[in-house]
Amino acid sequence: MFFKNLLVYRLTQALPFDVDALQLALATKPAREPASQELNTYGFIAPFGKGEDAPLVHASSGYLLVAAKKTERVLPGGAVNDEVKARIEKIEAEQLRKVYKKERDQIKDEVVQAFLPRAFLRNRVTFAAVDVERGLVLVNTASNPAAEDLLSTLREVLGSLPVRPVTVKAAPTAVMTDWLRTERTNEHFFVLDSCELRDTHEDGGKVRCDRQDLTSDEVKLHLSTGKVCTRLSLAYKADLSFVLDDDLTITRLKFESLLVDKAHDDGGDDALGQLDASFVLMMLTFRSFLPDLFEAMGGEEVPQGI
Repeated sequence: MFFKNLLVYRLTQALPFDVDALQLALATKPAREPASQELNTYGFIAPFGKGEDAPLVHASSGYLLVAAKKTERVLPGGAVNDEVKARIEKIEAEQLRKVYKKERDQIKDEVVQAFLPRAFLRNRVTFAAVDVERGLVLVNTASNPAAEDLLSTLREVLGSLPVRPVTVKAAPTAVMTDWLRTERTNEHFFVLDSCELRDTHEDGGKVRCDRQDLTSDEVKLHLSTGKVCTRLSLAYKADLSFVLDDDLTITRLKFESLLVDKAHDDGGDDALGQLDASFVLMMLTFRSFLPDLFEAMGGEEVPQGI
């Protein structure tokens, strides 16, 4: 159970995360398939295990893990558009009149409703972990809308979930650009082999470098013309590698084999035991990784009152 992406949120006030109460709250909105005329549904599932008895909250070593599933009916846009066009052409031919936007939209709604029962279902599961002691909520996604779906649904069932995205005092773009320009990073981080450089002008271009030496003259030339680094691949100690975006989104998160092997050994032969071991080891790694990352970016910006 290792996250592959990461959006980090700060609880703005302490919440009593009672596991039993949280379990009951999540059970009020379980995941289910959409009815024949529903476009999508959203609800909670067990993060580990299957079946009705599997708990909706996994609690271990002071950390909590929850999972939510979005199920949506997917309609092929081409088929919908073809049917709408055919209906409009029939009306215009038979009634000798023009079909305008309001009626077009109504026809499209009718087509969508007619097609919904035949649409196939697509599932997307999003995991979120809570470090109760540190007041952090970590969502395993690079999509802000997906994270907000989960957080808002948690807020709905809990009645309150005061969180905000973590912000830092220094602009990540400035820090990453300086790391490339000076070839020096924070002591815990190491630049790897990919980056994205953007021109600061509104209509400026961008350059992507993959599997390249980022100390090369070519990269330095782009920096000398005023481009800044908006995405950079990094390693943290000997623990993990990742790509950092200028909004602190973390993608391509990969834990090194030593940690993966340790989780496997700690979990024993039981599948759920291995999932729990990897979850706990991941959260323990985040306990050092995230503060070091925030410190490298000038420290976390914490508003008054938090």
